[in-house]
Amino acid sequence: MPIDAVVLADTPERLQVALADLADLPTVGVDVERADWDRYWRSAALVQVGGDGRVVLVDPLRVADLSPLAAFLAERTCVLHAMDNDLGPLASAGVDLPLLEDTSIAAAMLGLPLGLEVLLRDLLGVALSGDKAAMQRANWEERPLTPEMQAYAAGDVADLPALWQVLAERLKAQDRWAWYRQELEAVQRQPPAEQRRAWTRTKGIGRLDPDATDRLRSLWDTREELAQTTDTAPSRIAADKLLVDLAVRPPTSTSELVRRGLRRAAVRSWGAALLDAVGAAQAVATAPRRRSGNGGRPPTEADRQRADTLRALRSERAAEIGIDPGVLCPSRTLLGAVLSDPETPDQLREALDLRPWQWEQMGAVFCEALGLDGPGRPAPPVSARASEQVSG
Repeated sequence: MPIDAVVLADTPERLQVALADLADLPTVGVDVERADWDRYWRSAALVQVGGDGRVVLVDPLRVADLSPLAAFLAERTCVLHAMDNDLGPLASAGVDLPLLEDTSIAAAMLGLPLGLEVLLRDLLGVALSGDKAAMQRANWEERPLTPEMQAYAAGDVADLPALWQVLAERLKAQDRWAWYRQELEAVQRQPPAEQRRAWTRTKGIGRLDPDATDRLRSLWDTREELAQTTDTAPSRIAADKLLVDLAVRPPTSTSELVRRGLRRAAVRSWGAALLDAVGAAQAVATAPRRRSGNGGRPPTEADRQRADTLRALRSERAAEIGIDPGVLCPSRTLLGAVLSDPETPDQLREALDLRPWQWEQMGAVFCEALGLDGPGRPAPPVSARASEQVSG
């Protein structure tokens, strides 16, 4: 649907009038443009609300009190796309959404592309305007907002209610509504993104020896503390890849940090703290190993082979039901589940942290692969059952 009106609400009075113009909409699209790429704490630079060809761009940098917006949204179904990116900034601005839906989660349950631009094009025939890459790099704290920025921001919400309606119908038609509700509720229960950060998720950690692992944790903890206290994005201090490199080959001077890839400004601000982190880890190298998430022991080659077997089984089942393997079971949980040495199906399920729908799909084959007595394998997808009946 073409966008008929875009209103910039940058004063309390304009906000009240603009929301009144949307009062007849029971369902609205909601999105947030953030300006925190270089910061630790997430914040909103613009909040978009709209539907039925009408969009309001709420400016939280100019309107400090967003309680009218919060009250308006509390009475409606709010449709977001990848809400995990938006709920934190909204909450920090005092806006909570009691009733919401997520088109990205719905698309994942259906095996569809997750990008909003592709979904709008393929399902609604809507083409978003503007240079997406340029808009993602734009400074959303810049004022005044350019016409191009306003058009891009409006396009992100104008058709979300219509997109949700199509996806909801498909979820019900394919008997995946329960899957969607479980995923939606799981995301809603998550703590803020800042609280979910963990050193054990650092890419490459599984290949480190115990000493390097201790150094990585010390470096990660130090970077996290620096990031929080200075409100700096962790990657602006030192990227994960660099942390792993420093853990494997410990630096001995700040000049070496520059040669290894740390920005000079970062070295001046935080180089000494990072060197201290390496030294602290080496000083306690004889202390008991902290292998959080690894079942209390380093992985063996046999462990890795078992995890690879689970990964292959997951990929096979994902192909059968037509969804992404990572949606069916996250890769990061597989090795940790093997290392937990589960003795029962319940212990395996807890280690994998699977939702009921995921366990229904993978529990039996995972248990069989690890020699555990588990539930029966789920029925094949509808398409497979139909073909079996035809061939029979």
